Order: sequence, then structure tokens, then C-alpha cells
Amino acid sequence: MLTARRHTILALVMGCWTLLWTAGPALAAQIAPTKFVTANGLTVLVLEQHFLPIVEIHALIKAGSAQDPPEKAGLANLVASLLDEGTTTRTSKQLAEQIDFIGGTLEAKASEDFTSASIRVLKKDTHLGFTLLADMLQRPALHKQEFDRIRTQLLGEMASDNDDPGRIAMKAFNQLVFHGHPYRWPVSGTEETINKISLADAQTFYRREYTPSHVILTIVGDVTLKEAASLVQTHFGGWKKIASAAQPQKNPLPVEQKTVQLIEKNLTQSTIVIGHGGLSRAHPDFYAVTVMNYILGAGGFSSRLMDSIRDKQGLAYGIMSHFDSRLMPGSFWVSLQTKTETTNQAITGVLTEINSIRDQPVSDQELAEAKSFLVGSFPLRLDSTAKLAQMLAQVEFYGLGFEYFTQYPKWIDRVTKDDVRRVAKQYLDPQRYALVVVGNLAKAKVNH
Repeated sequence: MLTARRHTILALVMGCWTLLWTAGPALAAQIAPTKFVTANGLTVLVLEQHFLPIVEIHALIKAGSAQDPPEKAGLANLVASLLDEGTTTRTSKQLAEQIDFIGGTLEAKASEDFTSASIRVLKKDTHLGFTLLADMLQRPALHKQEFDRIRTQLLGEMASDNDDPGRIAMKAFNQLVFHGHPYRWPVSGTEETINKISLADAQTFYRREYTPSHVILTIVGDVTLKEAASLVQTHFGGWKKIASAAQPQKNPLPVEQKTVQLIEKNLTQSTIVIGHGGLSRAHPDFYAVTVMNYILGAGGFSSRLMDSIRDKQGLAYGIMSHFDSRLMPGSFWVSLQTKTETTNQAITGVLTEINSIRDQPVSDQELAEAKSFLVGSFPLRLDSTAKLAQMLAQVEFYGLGFEYFTQYPKWIDRVTKDDVRRVAKQYLDPQRYALVVVGNLAKAKVNH
């Protein structure tokens, strides 16, 4: 019985993807949600889509790991992990059984800037979906037994991460780039910080951060605005507004000089992460940087880094560059693995490509291919109710404006070769960067 229900949901979701993909740009023009704010401060976005009987209810809570106390990193994530572990009216088993019985999905997770909790149900189960999500957000049990179990589980995951050179390198890189800033910690914290978190800490964090004025509730799917407004009032109207002082954060300080951290691990390959600070998601240069970075290293086999480091020099199987744009400036990094003996050659190759895109114009073909991919793949980011709800919430959170859905292709298309070179010179620095190498240091003989 449950299997049949799951197959029905899957078929509907796959149908949703197909419809959205074939709709293409025409669909983007239809993404015009209705926004309203309730009396208790809850921001609500409603997007009606009636071609499939699916409803996605997505809550973005403006509390992520950036709000963690420095000595207790991982607190926001621990609280998020407890949301579906029982409420004051339902045990975790009852929650799981109720969502399982209707073939829906429910999840909650924290990130650096926010926490998200969402539920996806068939239209006929919309009321239950609202009931369960409202229960999780407003009445989490936060019991000692579940707290201890989840913390132990998280510690086990961290222990396994200690064997992953990629995670080790990125953790060390963030410590260098975001020195003194909350972004320096993993979202899940560390063994040391998570062991300092008590149940009272989790309860205090919840009471302070989980208030209606901190929540963006997005409702996408087969529901009318009138129905959605009524359901919001029924299930969230009684959520008491709590005065909560804002916790302003300063932007991360830039990397002022080359900083190198070498981490010994007896491996046949070196794992390399190199980079520095980046820019915020709302920065006006975000779109030019996106095009530039696609050409440099985010474009897969068509990128310069892949062409140079993999195809021409044979130094790595894969290599990529990334701008991690957040509420506050995130980071820019290049990551790869190479044979221990070619560690220095690979690092030199990366710096050479960074210098090249700063100093010389990109070709017409490179620019055209980057734009074509970025514009053409944009609908794939909107090809399900879940992705749409998530994207709408983040567009609201970052203050991008709902014209984002129709203007994104135009903003990308406006980027010129001069723009690419300008942002490369402004946001890539081959002199001041953080470099992390994990591997056999005696054989690698890193000299950068």
C-alpha cells in the first residue's frame, strides 16, 4: 500500500519536472508569488500551480550556523536535527508514520545563513501537511533522550569525516579564510564544540530564534491563495511573536597575505584547496562573477582549469572552482586531487590560470558558451515544486526581488568580455590566498 502511494508521488513529481522543463522561459514569467505578512510577523509567499495535485510547504528560518556562539558551533544544526524528532503532541515515530502513510516527505536542515523545514504532500493531504509542519516548528519536544542520541549520531559522522581528505582540507581552508568569523566553522560544528552544547543551550536557541518574524513560509502547488491564507491563519496564526534582538554580524576580513597550511596524511595523492574571500549573494557583480567563474573552473570539461590541469597536463582527474556566495561575503576556492609528486606543478597551474583570466580577455566562444549554459540550465533549478519553494524563499531572504525569475537570463546575457576581465581582476587574487594541502608532505615537498 505504501509502495503504491510512493510510486504515485514519484510519477507526479517526474511529470512536474517534465512540464516545467518544457515550459522553459514561459514558466519563469509565471513565477509571480503573492506575498503577505501575518499579524504575528510571519512572511508568506504563495505560488499557485494547479497542473498537478502536489503542495510544497517550505519554511525558511533566519537562523543558521552564523548565529552559533563561537564556542558552541553546531548549535543551529543540532536544533534543526531535533525538529522532526518529536513534538509535544507527537512522538518521532508518530510523525514518521503519519508522513509515511500519505506518501509525503518531510525534512529539516541547517545551513550557514538559515534553517529550512519543508513538507511535500498531495493536495488532499494539505491540511495534514500544514498540521505536521506547524507542530514541528512551534512545539518541538527537545527531549533529553533525543538530544543525546542526535548529538552522538553527529559525532559519529564527524569521526568518519576525519578520514576524508577533501573534508579535512575544506575545514582547514575555511578556518584560514574566515578567521574570527562564524563562517569558519562547519555547519555541524566540531567534536569539541558540539560536546559543549547542552540541552538547555538548544532550548534557549530555539526560543530566541524560532519566532514568526524570523520565518519565510513558502507555499507552492495545487492550492489557491484563499485556501493558503486560511491554512496559514489556522495553523500559524496562534504562534506567539517574541521580541528578539537582532544579532548583527560583521563581514569576514579579507585574506591579507598568502597563508599555507600543510596537513600530513599518508596518501598517494595530495588534496589541494586554494582560494580566498568572495562576495555576497546580493552583490551586483554576482552575475558577471558567475559567468567568469564558469569559464575559469565551474564549467566542467569546457572550463580553462579542466582543459589545462586535466587535459593538457594530466595532473588531475577533476578540478573545479566555486564562489560560495552567502548573506555575507563567502569564499572563492579551487579544489583538486593530484599525484603527490605533481603537487607543486598543479598549484602553479591553478595560479597560472587565475593570472591568465585576470590579464587577458576571454574569447567570444568562451563567453557565448558560458552564457548559453547558464541561461539554458536555469529552468532545471525550478523544475519541481520543492525547488521552486526553496528558490522563492531564498530570493526573498537575500532580497533579490521576484523579477529575478524573468531577469536572470537577461542579467547573464548582459555580461561582456570587459565585465569578465574586470571582475576577475577585482575578485581573484593570485598573490593573497589561503592554500591547504593534505597528503604525504615529505614526498609532496610543497614550496608555495
